[in-house]
Amino acid sequence: MAEATERTGADRALKAGHRAMWARGDYPSVAAEIIPGLGRELVDAAGVGSGDRVPDVAAGTGNAATPAALAGADVVAADLAPELLETGRRPAEQRGARLRRQEADAEALPFDDGAFDTVLSCVGVMVAPHHEAAAGELLRVCRPGGTIGLLSRTPGGFAGRMPATVKPYAPPPPPGARPPSLWGDPEHVRALSGDRVTGETTGYRTVAVERFATPEEFRDYFKQRYGPVLGVYESLADDPGRVAALDTDLAGPARRHDRGTGEGRLVMDWEYPLYTAHRSPA
Repeated sequence: MAEATERTGADRALKAGHRAMWARGDYPSVAAEIIPGLGRELVDAAGVGSGDRVPDVAAGTGNAATPAALAGADVVAADLAPELLETGRRPAEQRGARLRRQEADAEALPFDDGAFDTVLSCVGVMVAPHHEAAAGELLRVCRPGGTIGLLSRTPGGFAGRMPATVKPYAPPPPPGARPPSLWGDPEHVRALSGDRVTGETTGYRTVAVERFATPEEFRDYFKQRYGPVLGVYESLADDPGRVAALDTDLAGPARRHDRGTGEGRLVMDWEYPLYTAHRSPA
């Protein structure tokens, strides 16, 4: 019992840290300015339609929830950080999207078994530390024959390499936590799903990011806005040498992945795997 209580306490602390990490900085701007179209692509690929019951799990500001609602679905945006959900409220309303918002842990969703027709997560559930628990919840709340749709980061692509660049500077992850990049490996997702799904497909979506003039501008943008990166810099505040080294390294991926013409803007292709499957019959 004492061991179970200790694990529960550690899990609560871990989730509190995750909530604080995503609430700091300005993730809503990152989602709106870097990957605004990914949610729509996920909604289309999953075949969301009018009247479908849909949760956007680890929704953030609602990158998938808003287009799903605009498609006529009955949507709930669920996220561990209510601050992100609230920030997404006004942009959704301005677009005419009506949806519910609920604070929720992706590893323990507050929904009934089989409550939804289509279960979505757009670069969201991948950050849940315990992959088996999160995958189990996605499957549990999806009705038999329903659809699972996930967008993650390709481990070897730009969007996956940036976290890998920061990792050596970050505090070690807690015991049992698994890296988000694994969700970008189709074999890993298949292993998580097992025989609980049928008709699995994995495609890829590429976002051409052109908003930065220099690698340093890219670095500073994420250094100031993106919670996981901001948190690492805060942990290094008393070590200026490590801060300087991270400054150099974080600009590196943008420099290496630039395919621009040298006309004043970087052009980087960020790749995301898009996975869909159907929940196996009960």
